[in-house]
Amino acid sequence: MPVTKADLIVKADYVLKMDTDLTLIRNGAIAVRDNKIASVGPARDVAGEYASDTIIGGAGKVAFPGLVNTHTHAAMVYFRGLADDLPLKVWLEEYIWPAEEKWLSPGFVGDAVELACLEMLKAGITTFADMYFFSDSGARAAKKTGMRAVMGAGVVDFPTATGKNADDYLSNAERFILAWKGDALITPSVADHSAYACSPDTLRKSKELAEKHAVLLQVHLSETEWEVSEILRRYGRRPVAHLDSLGLLSENLVAAHCVWIDDEEISILADRKVGVSHCIESNLKLASGIAPVVKMLKAGVKVTFGTDGAASNNDLNILSEMSTAAKIHKTVSGDPTAVDAKQALLMATRWGAETLGLGNITGSLEEGKVADIVLADLNKPHLVPLYDIYSHIVYSMNPSDIETVLVDGKVVLDGGRLTTANETEVLHKAAEWGKKIKEGDSIL
Repeated sequence: MPVTKADLIVKADYVLKMDTDLTLIRNGAIAVRDNKIASVGPARDVAGEYASDTIIGGAGKVAFPGLVNTHTHAAMVYFRGLADDLPLKVWLEEYIWPAEEKWLSPGFVGDAVELACLEMLKAGITTFADMYFFSDSGARAAKKTGMRAVMGAGVVDFPTATGKNADDYLSNAERFILAWKGDALITPSVADHSAYACSPDTLRKSKELAEKHAVLLQVHLSETEWEVSEILRRYGRRPVAHLDSLGLLSENLVAAHCVWIDDEEISILADRKVGVSHCIESNLKLASGIAPVVKMLKAGVKVTFGTDGAASNNDLNILSEMSTAAKIHKTVSGDPTAVDAKQALLMATRWGAETLGLGNITGSLEEGKVADIVLADLNKPHLVPLYDIYSHIVYSMNPSDIETVLVDGKVVLDGGRLTTANETEVLHKAAEWGKKIKEGDSIL
C-alpha cells in the first residue's frame, strides 16, 4: 500500500485524543495534511500510511488538543494590575470603565490582543472566545498571530468609545459579522455585557441579530450577588429566569460565570443546553463567589473554562484554571473525586470547542478535524516520575512546558517562540502603552 505524503507528523510518548472514548495512545503519532488531522494512532500504524520530511516531537513529549478559553476580554491585558483587590462593582465602575473610556481605540485593542494571543499560545490555548469593543482590530490581531477566535462585538446601553447607544453597538455587531463570517480562524459573535448593562429590548434585539446570522451570543450571567439582587429589583426575577423570559437561553448562548445560581436555575440551564464558562480564578480574586460547578455537571450542564480578562485574573492560563477549579470544587463539595483530571481536561478541550459551536472543527485529535495541537515537554523536574498523564497536565504542568503549538495545521509556536510575529516588538508595544497609561492616569 503506497505511503501518502503528509505536511508534517507529530510524535509523542502520549497522545490524548480527548474524543468520546478519551482515547490515550502510547508512542503515538499524528499526521497533518492540508491543515487537517489525516491520521492519529500508534506511531507504527501512522508510519504505514504517511511520511513527511517534517517530524516534530518524539520521546518525552505529550500531545493533546489545543486548549479552549471560552471567556475572556483579551485586550484587557493592557490593564493587567491597573486596579487590584477590589470588589467587582467598584473595580468595574470606578476603575476599568473610566480607563476604557480614556484609552480604548482600534490601535490599543489591536496591539493588546497581539500580546494576549502571545500569552495564550505560550500557555497552549489555540482557541478563545472574546467579548470586547473594536472587534475588527481584535480579529485582525488574532488572525495575524494565527489563533482561532470567537470574537464577540460588545453591546451595552451606555456610551463608550465605540457607540452612543444600543442601536450603535448592534449596528457595529452586524457589520462585524458580515465582514468576518466564513473566515477560517475568526468566528464573529454578539456579546451582550449583562442583564444589568443591557435592557430587555437590547437583549431581545441581540438575540434576534445572533439568530439572523446564525452566530453565537455571549453574556455575563449571575456573576455577583449584587447582580442577582439588582435584576430582582428591576424585573422581579433572578437573572437566569429573566434571560429565559426573553428567550435568550439556548445552546446558542455562552453564559460566563453563573456563580449565584440556585438548583432551579441549574435545571433551567441544563434544559436549555446553555454552555457555561467557569472563570474560577477571576471569581476568587474579585470575591464574587464560587460557582456550583459540581451541581451543574451532575445536572448535565456543559461547563467549560474561561480566564476572564487579565485585569481581573491576572493571567490568561487555562492550565492554572483547570488546576484551581479541580481543587476548589473537591473542597467545597467535600468530594475528592469531584472534577477529576480527565473531566477537567475534557472541559478545557472538546467541551470548550463544542460550547463555542466549533466541536466539528476542533477540540479533539480526530481524523478530519483541523490540526490544533499542543506538544509539551515532560522532561521537567515537576513532571517526573509519571504515573498518570492526565494528572500531570492538570495538576503539575506549566505554560513553560509548552514547546510547540499548531493552529489550523500551522506551527505558530516553535520551541516556545512565536513564529507569526516578532515577540520583542509585541512586548515593546505593551511596555510603551503601559508607560502612557501610567503617566496619563491619576489612579496610578
